[in-house]
Amino acid sequence: MFKKVINYDGFWKSVVSLALAFSLVFVFIKWALTGFENAFFTQGDPVRFFAGIVLAGFIYGFFVTFGKFRAKIKNQERY
Repeated sequence: MFKKVINYDGFWKSVVSLALAFSLVFVFIKWALTGFENAFFTQGDPVRFFAGIVLAGFIYGFFVTFGKFRAKIKNQERY
């Protein structure tokens, strides 16, 4: 079932779009909680920050999309 889901047409496009949306919303909310200060982006290692956001977005996008497509495939197989 795993291979069927990840090879389904549009799966990876959905993963990327959800990862991007999650990353943007997450960064905006965290930035808002710091009072929209510029230091939010300059403190710490920016490469590590960016890599963490991308990884978190990918994990979120993968799991949500996997569940959505798995349910879709199971529903199609049922009928």
